[in-house]
Amino acid sequence: MGTSARMAAVLQNLHPVHDGRLIGSDPRMCAHVLGVDGVALSLLTSDRASELVWVSPGASGPLEDLQFTLGEGPGVDAVADGAVVLEPDVARLPADRWPLLLPELASLGIGAVFCFPLLVGRVCLGVLTLQRRAAGPLSDAGMDDALILTGALTAVLLEGGAASDALMATERPSDLYRAAVHQATGMISVQAEIPLSQALLRLRAYAFRHGRPILEVADDVVARRLDFRNDGPEPDVSGRKRG
Repeated sequence: MGTSARMAAVLQNLHPVHDGRLIGSDPRMCAHVLGVDGVALSLLTSDRASELVWVSPGASGPLEDLQFTLGEGPGVDAVADGAVVLEPDVARLPADRWPLLLPELASLGIGAVFCFPLLVGRVCLGVLTLQRRAAGPLSDAGMDDALILTGALTAVLLEGGAASDALMATERPSDLYRAAVHQATGMISVQAEIPLSQALLRLRAYAFRHGRPILEVADDVVARRLDFRNDGPEPDVSGRKRG
């Protein structure tokens, strides 16, 4: 397995930076080199939640948000199994593979997904997800480059210590992509008197039922436009209970 000249150029710029980003290289260039339409890197936090830290424009960000909201998808499987997940034609997958996510992939125009876990021994630090509109496998060179990139990203994250330390080394907690989700989860936990894990599930369920991005719902919770303290009918964004 060798590195292509173009991937070698990407790797030369792959390093931690100190302006609130963890990865200095351009994800758009990286996607172009790999022959895909988008790339995303999500890391696992200390509570096993995922945090999006590096993403190209387009469908990759919404794909990561959907997987986070629904709790299913290729990235979730890659983390759980500690193994590469390659799906070159998502339209041909059985409906029960990711029953909630698959229709959303079609809406996003995603035809193929490829996920590579960042592993240190048996510990998974996060996952690199590649997506493409057109169905079809990665080329042999693209597969080699993706595996090399995964190893390089792992090395970058470990350069200054554990990946969790790198993730929390951003200037402020508010720099985190899903900072509002973490804050809203804590608020829901207090309001509904439930554990954090259940609070996150409730937040995810609300976002999915209403067809809204989880970050948008979390902002409503943080701004106190949405309250989960009542056990009765589901609240709306004005704080009134639905009858």
